[in-house]
Amino acid sequence: MSGALAFFGAFNPPTVAHLELARFALEQTGRERAIFVPSKSVYIRGEQGKDFAYPDARRLEMLRAAAASRPWMAVTDWEMRQKAQPRTYETLCHLRSLGDAPALLMGSDKLPELEHGWRHVDEIAQEFGILCMTRGGDDCARMLAEDPYLRALSPWITLLETPAALRGISSTQVRRRVAAGEPAEGLVPEEILPLLPIDLPGA
Repeated sequence: MSGALAFFGAFNPPTVAHLELARFALEQTGRERAIFVPSKSVYIRGEQGKDFAYPDARRLEMLRAAAASRPWMAVTDWEMRQKAQPRTYETLCHLRSLGDAPALLMGSDKLPELEHGWRHVDEIAQEFGILCMTRGGDDCARMLAEDPYLRALSPWITLLETPAALRGISSTQVRRRVAAGEPAEGLVPEEILPLLPIDLPGA
């Protein structure tokens, strides 16, 4: 099995921050590759409540265009091909069945959601491990120490400080620029710039 990080998200669209965070996490952990796992657009709009989601095929095309010149980056459309949005644990088990040994890469904004918003958290933590990157100035060590649920999971959670330069870049920011007809250079990988124009709310 190869050491991998499974990076779940909407990637709506993928940004330079997504790619650089994944690459940074690989460097810090010594793992070989990051597997990007885009979720279904119906889940992004329905469950996450986003007002817009690039179609599945377009987001997949964007990620694959970025991965073409990055040997450490892999992309799977497994979740998109399922009839219903799979749970994270199901996808991790699928990746493991293919020969990967994936740990979950996630942002610290997800930590408060683990107890009541996720399923199979104990299995995810104990079978795969969680690499948590700080976001928005979160004091993750304090969060783990003060929350009994997170404290019990802490032996399987590795904390990693997010580079400050990457904290202000978001997919929402990119969508707003595209909708306003403004350039997105520097915010998304160059390879996907031609794939951004599409009917966005407010355009």
